[in-house]
Amino acid sequence: MPTDPAAFAALAVLVLAAAVLYSAGGHGGASAYLALMALFGILPAESKPTALLMNAAVTVLGTVRFARVGAVPWRLVLTLAIGSVPAAFLGGRLHLPTHVHQVVLGAALFLAAALIALSPVGREKRSPPHAVALVAIGAVLGALAGATGIGGGIFLTPLLLLSGWEDPRRTAAAAAVFILLNSVSGIAGHVASSAAIPPSAGIFVAIAFTGALLGTWLATKRLAPPTLRRVHALVLFVSGAKLLLEGLGT
Repeated sequence: MPTDPAAFAALAVLVLAAAVLYSAGGHGGASAYLALMALFGILPAESKPTALLMNAAVTVLGTVRFARVGAVPWRLVLTLAIGSVPAAFLGGRLHLPTHVHQVVLGAALFLAAALIALSPVGREKRSPPHAVALVAIGAVLGALAGATGIGGGIFLTPLLLLSGWEDPRRTAAAAAVFILLNSVSGIAGHVASSAAIPPSAGIFVAIAFTGALLGTWLATKRLAPPTLRRVHALVLFVSGAKLLLEGLGT
C-alpha cells in the first residue's frame, strides 16, 4: 500500500466512496478497488487478495440485508454458485504475470462497462435456462472472479438484466450473494497457493465495510438510478483503458 501518508489517505477516501456506490447496487466493488489500487501503483500480488477481502466484507452485509427483506433469488444464485465456487477457488490459485493480469483485467473491465451501459432499466421477465446451463455460466464467471480478484457480480448483474431473468432489486440481491461466495472461495484459493495476505488489508477491509453500511442501506430502501449505472460504466471504461495500455506497453 502507499507509504506516503497523503497517498494512503487519498486511496482510503476513494475506496470508501467506491464501497458506498457499488454496495448500493449489490456489488462488492472489487473492480473499482483493483482499478484504484492500480492507479496508485500497487501490484496484483497485493491488490488481488485485498480486493477479494474487501469484496467479502461488503457483500456479507449486503447478503444479510437483502435476505431480511426477502429479495434474494436463492435457487438461481445457488445453482450458479455450484459452478462458480470451485472455479473461483482454482482461479484464486492462479498468479498471472503483472502485464498479463493488467490486460486480462482491463479487457474484463471494458466488457463490464459495455454490458452495464447496455443494461435496460427493465424488461419482460423470462425464466432462467436449465440448471446445467446455469452451472456452466457460473463456472465461467467464477474462474474469471478468482483469477482477477473480481467477485463476478459485475458480469452477473448485466447478464440477469439483459436476459430478463430477474428484476433490478432481486438482481442486486443475487449479485451480493454470488460475489460473497466467489470472494470467499477466491481467498481460500489464494491462501491455498501459499500466497500471503497483505498486512494492510485489514485497514481497507474496515474502510470498505464502513462504506457498505451506507450503500447497502440505500440498496434495500430504493433502487439505484440509471445514472449510477452510467457512472459505474464510465469508471470501468477509464480504468480498463489504463490497465490495457499499461499491460500492452510492458
